[in-house]
Formats: sequence, C-alpha cells, structure tokens
Amino acid sequence: MKYVLSVILQLVIMCQAGGLLAADRPPNVLVILCDDLRWNALGCTGHPHIRTPNIDQLAKEGVLFENAFCTTSLCSPSRASILSGLYAHKHGVTNNFTEYPAELASFPKQLQSAGYKTAYLGKWHMGESNDEPRPGFDWFVSHKGQGKYFDTEFNFNGQERRVVPGYYTTVVTDMAEKWLAEQKQQPWMLMIGHKAPHSFYFPEKKYEQDFSDVKVKYPDSAFDLTRKPKWIEQRLTTWHGIYGPLFEYRKKFPDTSAEGVVDFERMVKGYWQTILSVDDSVGRLVHLLKQRGELDNTVVIFMGDNGLLEGEHGMVDKRTMHEPSIRIPVVLRYPGAKIAPGQRVKSQVLTIDIAPSICELAKVEPMKDIHGKSFAKLISEGDSTWRKSWFYHYNYEKQFPYTPNVRGIRTEQWKFIRYPHGDGSPDRHLTELYDLSADPGERTNLAQDSRYQVTLQQLNSELLRSMKQAGIEQDSMPIDEGIQSQLPEQSIR
Repeated sequence: MKYVLSVILQLVIMCQAGGLLAADRPPNVLVILCDDLRWNALGCTGHPHIRTPNIDQLAKEGVLFENAFCTTSLCSPSRASILSGLYAHKHGVTNNFTEYPAELASFPKQLQSAGYKTAYLGKWHMGESNDEPRPGFDWFVSHKGQGKYFDTEFNFNGQERRVVPGYYTTVVTDMAEKWLAEQKQQPWMLMIGHKAPHSFYFPEKKYEQDFSDVKVKYPDSAFDLTRKPKWIEQRLTTWHGIYGPLFEYRKKFPDTSAEGVVDFERMVKGYWQTILSVDDSVGRLVHLLKQRGELDNTVVIFMGDNGLLEGEHGMVDKRTMHEPSIRIPVVLRYPGAKIAPGQRVKSQVLTIDIAPSICELAKVEPMKDIHGKSFAKLISEGDSTWRKSWFYHYNYEKQFPYTPNVRGIRTEQWKFIRYPHGDGSPDRHLTELYDLSADPGERTNLAQDSRYQVTLQQLNSELLRSMKQAGIEQDSMPIDEGIQSQLPEQSIR
C-alpha cells in the first residue's frame, strides 16, 4: 500500500511539473522567428550547403509550407502582420519606425486572455528606440533597434537594462530555457525573436570557417535585366545593389569588376554561418521540451519574417516583390493538428495566417475582422476554399530610397507587379509580369508582350478587387522620389 501511495505521489508531482498534465491542458505555443531568413536557406528547403538538422527534423515530424509568403517584405510591417493577422494598411505599421498599436489585438493577447503565460524574448523591432514591455506579454525582454550579434544590452521586462555577454542567438536561447523552467501549471506561449540572419552578419566563432571550400558567384539573373524596369538597374550600385557596399563587406564601391564577387562571397557566407547557430538553438529547445514531456503538446512554429535577395536581379536586401524577397520558410510541428508527418503543403500561406492558425490550434477565441485565415483545416484534411491569389504592397521609404512603391498580385501561376508613383498619375516604372509555372526565376518580363495583354489586364483587375476587399478604398502612399545613391544613416542600418 505504501508503494502504491508513493507511485501516486510521484505521478502527482510529475503532473504539477507539466509532464503528464500536458495531455489534459491546452497546447503550449512556441514561435521561433528569424529575421531576413530566405525560404531556401535550410536543409529541408533544399539548400546545397547549409546544414540544419534540427529544423529539418521539425519538418520531418510536422509540416513544411513550401509556398509561404510575407505580404510586405520589411521587418516591422511583416512582424505586425504575424501578430495581428492583418495587412499593413490596416495595422498601420508600414515602415520600420512605427510602433505596433497598443490597442490592437494580437494572438499573444488572445492567448493571455485565455489563461496562457506569455513571453517575448529577443528582437522585437517595432519602434526603433523603444525597448519597454509591450501589451500581451507577461514577460518581455528586448532591446533598442537591431541589437548586436555580441554583447547586446537588453531591457528585462522594464525592470533593468544590462549588457548580456555572449553571442545573441545563444543568449536568447539561454533566456528561453530559464523562462520555460519557471512554467509549471498554466499553458504557455513563448515567442523568440532571433537577430539572425539579419545583416550585418557576424557568425559564432565556432562557425567562422564553415563553407570555406564553397565558391559563391553572382546569380546569372544579376546580369540579365533586359525588359526589366530601369529602376532595377539604377539600384545596382546602391546600398541594396550587388555593386554597392554590401552591408559594409565592400569598402570601396561601387565595384563593377569581376573581382568584386569576392566581397559578395564573404557576405553570403557570413549570412549562411549565422543560420547554423539558429539550428543549434532549435535543437536545444526541442531537447528541453522532450525532457519536460511537453514536446507533443506544443505548437512549434519556425519561420522567417520576410525573405532576402541574395544577388538575384542584381539586388540584395528585400522590399521588392520578387520571389526571394517575399518567400519565407514556415515549419509547423504539432501532433494535435492531426497531420501526416513530413507533409509538404503547396498552397499559398501568408504571414497574416499565423495569428488565426495559432488561435485555432490553441483552441482560444478567434480574432475578429482580420485578413488572415487559419490553416488548421488545410493541413489536416485539405481546404477547397483556400486562396488562389493574394496581393502585396510596399511603400517607398525616404530613409531607404532604393525601391519604388510596390503593388502586386500573385496567383499560383502568375505574378503581376506595378510601381505607382504615389500622386495618382500613371505609373512611371515599367510593369512586371511573370509566368511562374514556366519561369520560376522571373527572368522574362512578359508585360510588353502583346500575347499577354489580356492576362495583364485581368491580373490588374484582380489586384484592385483584392485590395478593395481588404478595405483599401483610397490607396495612399508616399511620393516615389526615385532611386537615390546616398547611404542610409548609420543608426538605422
């Protein structure tokens, strides 16, 4: 009898620690958000050199969304869309200097209201100079601006600021492990904002020599700008062009020589190296959840906030509507979603779908009046009502005057891109039209081909209809002041 009571007591203790209780309570939620992570920069998405075994394992045990996209390829607008389920024109964060509105709903607020303990750790990047706690989180640790790869000063929940020695990716993972160790009775939601792999790229010391035997060339598309808008050629020597400073990897610029590719190679390898530490972080967190007996009762989402151009069309950075700029990796692991492990979803999933999906998977009250849609049904049984097209928009920035205003529509086959001037006058930049089924690399612009004028008109009508459906009656935007050559201010790079 004493033995039986002892076993029961041990089981109760395990339940209280979160081990056995996990099956009887709502799922935990872990969102791992990377900054500027290209869709193909993982092993599971086909990168020939980057090794990401821990992220790949999540994909093997869960779902990989092969066609996931951001609706504005810029950090702050995209992060606000992830939190809110809204396009940028609605949540209002249309640049990298605007705060997420304190009164606006978000999935962390929804979960917090439903009894979840919530935390955000790492790069927030909505409001450059503000590192104070934000609504929706019981514990909030962040910093001002971009943060640094080494020895960043963090604000710990508004209680103290201090420099935490060490490599950023490792430091936020340490914080995550510590916070998780304190979670006992309640379900929890933890969101981690990695700095990696955002520029400037400084790898962890142990990875500094990785990829030393790999040769990196400019992509062929960088030299094939025939029938492309002139602004793309004008961008070549700017902060966002392959002949420019390359985020300070190139000291003398513009450099149009063949030898200049050496600086490009160093930049690309630095980017790759930072991703290796992110994979280590994922492995640590998965191991901890296994130890706690919580992994299978945790919705794990690994994703990027926007894509990144790696020399395609002669460009670096993002902002444009070309595929490397807008396409992002999204991996979901959660056995409770009743999905076949290793599933690869081809439907177009957007950043605005993350919030409603988390709410449904966590079984909390859905968010109201949003643009996104939960993909819970899509991944478990298919969804015949899933979108066939969506629109993209980006507003010209005076601080980074290297990309025009962008408005476009993407279907499963076609991409149509316009560049409005901003004053209601006819567009002054050449339109782009691509048949993605035949030309996934967007090499041949069909906009001026007489055979595709009907298609172009149909897509323009679809763009206007989609924007109106999303509540854009008057499409306001800045005036396009043209591609500029000056470098951005040091403090906002």
